[in-house]
Parts: sequence; C-alpha cells; structure tokens
Amino acid sequence: MTNIPKYPKGPTSIRAHVLAVLLSSEDMTGFESIFAYRKASLATVIRALIRKYHWPISREDFPTNTADGRAAWATVYSIPQEEIDAAFRRGAQDWLDGVKAARKVRT
Repeated sequence: MTNIPKYPKGPTSIRAHVLAVLLSSEDMTGFESIFAYRKASLATVIRALIRKYHWPISREDFPTNTADGRAAWATVYSIPQEEIDAAFRRGAQDWLDGVKAARKVRT
C-alpha cells in the first residue's frame, strides 16, 4: 500500500511554496532555490516532500553552462502529471487556494 501524499501545514513555509509550484505543473531547479529563497537548498525541501509528505517527485539531471563558461550539472524536479491530476481529485485546489491566500496576506 502506498502512502497518500500529505500537505505541509504551514501555508507560508518554503515546503508549501515548492509544492504549490510543482502542483501547478511547473518544474523547479536548484538554481531557482539558491537565488530566490535562500533559506534552504531545493534538494533539502524536495527530500522532505518525498520522505515526510510522500510526494512522488521526479528528478532529472542535465548539463548546463555557467555564466563564466564552465560546464555544470543542474537538476530539475517535477511531479508527474497523473499524480497532479490525482491530487486535484483529492482536493489539492483547496490547499493551493489556502497557500496563495496566506502568501498574499504575508506580502
């Protein structure tokens, strides 16, 4: 039996923000996390969403170039569309609306 994914309780937490982006069928990379949020690495947040909250997040590594011309590896994280669809059938829209409202009040 697989665990049903859970939602982070704090709607303004970095975990909630990352999950909200992923449930919106968007991808996230570690570069975005480093520059935009600076509280934790994206890999740490993803690990918690997988292990503690049971979200089936996929990881894909790809080569990229840095600003100074060196080669590097980047990682992109996403949730498979069929899992997103299943989450919305289980009420993800209500959770997402709550996260968006809480973040709007916070800013």
